Amino acid sequence: MSSRALTVAALKRYCRALPGATESDYGPPDNWLVYAVKGRKFAYFKTSEPERWRFSLRVTPERFVELTDVPGVKPARWRGRWGWITIVDVAGFPGDYLMTLVAASHERARQ
Repeated sequence: MSSRALTVAALKRYCRALPGATESDYGPPDNWLVYAVKGRKFAYFKTSEPERWRFSLRVTPERFVELTDVPGVKPARWRGRWGWITIVDVAGFPGDYLMTLVAASHERARQ
């Protein structure tokens, strides 16, 4: 893993490469690019303006509290109460840590 930031394209490739991961593009009115495993979501991008390429994933309650104090990270709209966060700018977030968070979200969805 790298501490460099990830591009949106690199993060999409990473999500698709996880075991059993599927990618579904939900157009209007939802405008999401969803990653799931066994039918359970583990991450998604918003694909419409003004929030295009904001990235959301599920985290543990402890990480939720920690991460929502970080600038550029907020509770995910509508899903925040279930432990989902949104990263406003993927390129501004440490890539290695983001991949760790995605892998943990994927693993939780597989269980």
